[in-house]
Amino acid sequence: MAVADEMRTRLEAAFAPTRLEIIDQSESHRGHAGWREGGETHFKVVIRAPAFAPMSRIQRHRAVQQALGSALIGRIHALALDISG
Repeated sequence: MAVADEMRTRLEAAFAPTRLEIIDQSESHRGHAGWREGGETHFKVVIRAPAFAPMSRIQRHRAVQQALGSALIGRIHALALDISG
């Protein structure tokens, strides 16, 4: 399964988001550290879900990272998060 698809599945299951965008920004990082042929190394995730409303910014980031899991996070070089409730 593609990294983006795996991310989508896990985030939808964990948070039932009202908005979820997973943007592969890998090509704009060609030649930089962590880039590899085929992409799926640099992502931006925009996620909106009511579950985030009572959380601090740090708690939101930790919740997303926990939902993705360490094995999936280990396959990604860079992950930018835009999270709100």
